[in-house]
Amino acid sequence: MKFTAAIPGLFLGCLLSNLLTGCTVIDIVFGSLATLIAAVLSYQLRNHKYPLLVTIPPVVANMIVVPFILKFSYGVPLPIPVMMATVGIGEVISVMVLGSVLYFALDKRRVIFHQSR
Repeated sequence: MKFTAAIPGLFLGCLLSNLLTGCTVIDIVFGSLATLIAAVLSYQLRNHKYPLLVTIPPVVANMIVVPFILKFSYGVPLPIPVMMATVGIGEVISVMVLGSVLYFALDKRRVIFHQSR
């Protein structure tokens, strides 16, 4: 089963969410692009023998992009490296830990990730 439609869907969902919630133009553009890049790279890793590798692109993309958005678009006074660390920790917890738990729970039940037999 292919999930290529999820990539533009995720990008457009992020873009619409940012537009509708009053984000700055910088956040709308670069936040949505970070999501698109992470989705494309994750999709390319989908068949790797180590399924946890698919969680790395969103962590890295957001860890790099979000601190600059926070600094230059919203004026957060923290240093970029501190924000990279805190965003990175949040991404690791939400994407790598919780996302992996969800992935393996659904994978065992063949609910989403495999075709019916």
